[in-house]
Amino acid sequence: MLPIIPLAATIGDKLDSTFFDFDTAVFSFFGSLQSSVMTIIAKLFTSLGDENFIIPVAVIALLLCAFKKTRKYGVAVLAAVAVGTILTNLWLKPMVLRVRPYNTLQLSGFWPDFSKWYAAVGSLSESDYSFPSGHTTSAFEVATAVCLCLISDKKGKVAWIPPVLALGTACSRIYLMVHYPTDVCAGMIIGIVAGVIGFLAALIAIKICEKIGFEDIFKLKNFKPVYALLAVVLIAVLGFSFGHLMTESDEEKCAYSEEYDCNNKARIGEEKYPAINGKNYCKIHWKQITAEQAEGADADESLTGEVTDSEPAPAESTPATEAASEEATAEAA
Repeated sequence: MLPIIPLAATIGDKLDSTFFDFDTAVFSFFGSLQSSVMTIIAKLFTSLGDENFIIPVAVIALLLCAFKKTRKYGVAVLAAVAVGTILTNLWLKPMVLRVRPYNTLQLSGFWPDFSKWYAAVGSLSESDYSFPSGHTTSAFEVATAVCLCLISDKKGKVAWIPPVLALGTACSRIYLMVHYPTDVCAGMIIGIVAGVIGFLAALIAIKICEKIGFEDIFKLKNFKPVYALLAVVLIAVLGFSFGHLMTESDEEKCAYSEEYDCNNKARIGEEKYPAINGKNYCKIHWKQITAEQAEGADADESLTGEVTDSEPAPAESTPATEAASEEATAEAA
């Protein structure tokens, strides 16, 4: 078990303690499935939730909004990605502050088994907090939005494909040991919610466009070449994302090594996260160290100010004090 957490611990610390048995049991199950083929499949699925894939998908969705025939799909995906990003990256991750399992589990008796499985799948890493899983959220928000659009267009025979792909992404995050199972469960819920909101937003947008008579921005009668081109682009982008993951284990890790040796990805060559004393840190520890340095500087300035203020101020000269001083001088003479 993990050590008992203090009352001032983060929500992430409390999640670690509360769900320790569940998370480690699921890790053990996925660890038992490891093989070289399974690892390649897992990295392929996890590529579907990577920002290198999702950002181009969002751009394609924006282009689909230009055509009446594909506008529902475009708006649904765009709205879903926006909602999922806000909920996951801008709200929950900074609020929960859950550290990645390949860091926190170093403090537990489960680390010998976990570290073996983690190394076997390539020691992939991220640079931010763990809860919820951003890859899982991204995969499910897009899958849910597309699935609902397909069902509404009476294409239920293929509507099951996006959710199955998203489920593969969710499982891959646990298999690769970069997320707690509870992170992935939360990502699935948030992604589904974001996808439903995106679909409803698309229905509203379609009604508004019909009401104001908004037609195609570009006139196009035959969509088959467009669909073929989009398929080629998506495959190419997926290949790029997958190729990046296959070489990610060679990337530099964060230099933080206090209560644990941080396995997060270091931010290198970025103006926003410059090296500190010649060392590169992940996003989390870079912010932590710079905040501590700032607090130390503020404390030094405050201490200096207190010393200066404590020095006695010179007495003001008045006619009475001047007269007394002259009288004392005359007596001494």
